[in-house]
Amino acid sequence: MNLNILQTPIDYLKGVGPNRADVLRKELGIHTYQDLVNFFPNRYLDKTRFYKISELQRNSAEVQVVGKITHIKMVEQKRGKRLVADFVDDTGRMELVWFRGHKWIRENLKLNTPYVVFGRTNWFSGIFSMPHPEMDTLTDYKKQLRPAMQPIYPSTELLQKKGITNRAVNKMLQQLFAETKARFYDTLSEEIKEEFRLISKAEALFNIHFPKNAELLAKAQFRLKFEELFYIQLQLLLKNQLRKQKIKGFVFGEIGENFSGFYKNHLPFDLTGAQKRVIKEIRSDLGTGAQMNRLLQGDVGSGKTIVALMSMLIAIDNGFQACLMAPTEILAIQHYHGLVELCAQMDLSIFLLTGSSKKAHRRELHEKLETGEIDILIGTHALLEDKVKFNNLGLAIIDEQHRFGVAQRAKLWRKNKIPPHVLVMTATPIPRTLAMSLYGDLDISVIDELPPGRKPIRTVHRFDSNRLKVFRFLKEEIDKGRQVYVVYPLIQESEKMDYKDLMDGYESIAREFPDYQISIVHGQMKPADKDYEMQRFAEGKTEIMVATTVIEVGVNVPNASVMIIESAERFGLSQLHQLRGRVGRGAEQSYCILMTGHKLSNDSKTRLETMTATNDGFQIAEVDLKLRGPGDIMGTQQSGVLNLKIADIVKDNDLLKTARHVALKVLKEDPKLALEKNKVLRFTYGQLAKHQNIWNYIS
Repeated sequence: MNLNILQTPIDYLKGVGPNRADVLRKELGIHTYQDLVNFFPNRYLDKTRFYKISELQRNSAEVQVVGKITHIKMVEQKRGKRLVADFVDDTGRMELVWFRGHKWIRENLKLNTPYVVFGRTNWFSGIFSMPHPEMDTLTDYKKQLRPAMQPIYPSTELLQKKGITNRAVNKMLQQLFAETKARFYDTLSEEIKEEFRLISKAEALFNIHFPKNAELLAKAQFRLKFEELFYIQLQLLLKNQLRKQKIKGFVFGEIGENFSGFYKNHLPFDLTGAQKRVIKEIRSDLGTGAQMNRLLQGDVGSGKTIVALMSMLIAIDNGFQACLMAPTEILAIQHYHGLVELCAQMDLSIFLLTGSSKKAHRRELHEKLETGEIDILIGTHALLEDKVKFNNLGLAIIDEQHRFGVAQRAKLWRKNKIPPHVLVMTATPIPRTLAMSLYGDLDISVIDELPPGRKPIRTVHRFDSNRLKVFRFLKEEIDKGRQVYVVYPLIQESEKMDYKDLMDGYESIAREFPDYQISIVHGQMKPADKDYEMQRFAEGKTEIMVATTVIEVGVNVPNASVMIIESAERFGLSQLHQLRGRVGRGAEQSYCILMTGHKLSNDSKTRLETMTATNDGFQIAEVDLKLRGPGDIMGTQQSGVLNLKIADIVKDNDLLKTARHVALKVLKEDPKLALEKNKVLRFTYGQLAKHQNIWNYIS
């Protein structure tokens, strides 16, 4: 069909007009015919059945009845009046009730004429009533394009107020289909449609809005969901392909003395199979001549640091510098000490730069960085400053990448003439489904096994009434020479209350453990005091650390073997998992104890059961995704890509994988979509890229 008609402003659709068009634009983002046809229902009512009045049940169900109005009256009530009509069929009598709009309704109702009424029934004073029913004369009802499954569209209070009801939307769509003659060009190739037995685009759009039966509705939903997910994946894969072609990267062809020497002589333990696989993937990227842009996911303690170091050694072997950027000073210092220790026997220059680095140190660092005397620079956001100039930066590694904005990451790109290779690392497991949708344009590596010798953390759930037993257990662990974390929640809105909880907790622990040293860390402390307390705990000068969630990322104390999480029901799953990852870093058995009251919501129970059942961050992330939904997990800044019209990446997980597989297959055979059979894909993708909105132009 003529594409241009779908770009017609919605004002011109018969029955809309400027006022309604204005409301549709503001409330639903419907600007054109195209937007309206892609405004999909969120549920359907089965209207295949007609009930007799004698069959009605007292369950407030939505029902459809055929009958006649025999009598109309006004009834006084406490506030104002109500209009009541007697409605009868050959089995009984019920009432139709209106609380507003009396004059218009009264003038338009016809006595003793067959009507079809639809609405929710109430049982009151021995009779069924239906407030504000949808009504049509039986004659009109038979003339209408009326689906058996009635679509219900998303709505808002303002839409209802302005008379843009579900019925009005349905009428607009009937008008649109009449004007366009329901001719919509197809957006998928014949090959894809045949392989998955997909109905045509025109059929799918008709049956999503006017389904003749449940089977056709299911086919329409499958077709439209597949298409939405397919084009998202195609877009991400083409973006990745384009970046590799356009953005040249340094070729690291050498595997030299630093990498080989470290691997043979200085590796403190054997690499796991997963670490070897990931290093191989990175090595392959670094040799292609295209810029690497890889996401490395690995659970807490899975050994990402060694992978990062070995990647940096490849850069150094090829005459380049490398940098590692961390979100907090504590984490940067920790990385620095860790790498200095690992490379102690090697002739490497490793420097640290943070916000609190002294002027003299900065001056020396800036000079050595520009002359190329520094091999590895580790730091915080301070690395992004304009003064920080590298001689030849070849690899930039970003830890806990979700804490840095896109603009900050882009600054690192500009630290060399050709952008350096980029490796972003995260210990926050991203469910595979979400990673596919959000980071589909990055190459993804996963470290999915823990180093040998690590004992899985034992996680238990205990109620507050068991507190004395828990304290006894803590004493036993501390007497063995171990250390303990006690963490309290911190929720912005109730900071005072949380601070009180923390102080009360600190006092009760101080009373219970009078002979032990206790550190306390919370958000209201000055950074220097916080670091001092963390340092004391890390050095073993204090046995117990009482803290709010500020310790979630960072501290590495192998001697700490117990993590107690107070009011565990107030934490999200990923937060609980991150906190648990603070223990279990040494060879001893570690424990995580989740403390709660007895009153728990169903979601809280699911979270606690998941935590006690598994240590696998990916499994936990999948449960979290089901509980919270995708937008919530990734935060608002990234939920834009997940603004799906019809698919649901949690429920349609398998379809998402299929769509990605098909997109990969298409691009493998025809990277530029140049073949005749893919002409329709190329055209649709071109329109889509032009408008940046996945559903504009997929009609």
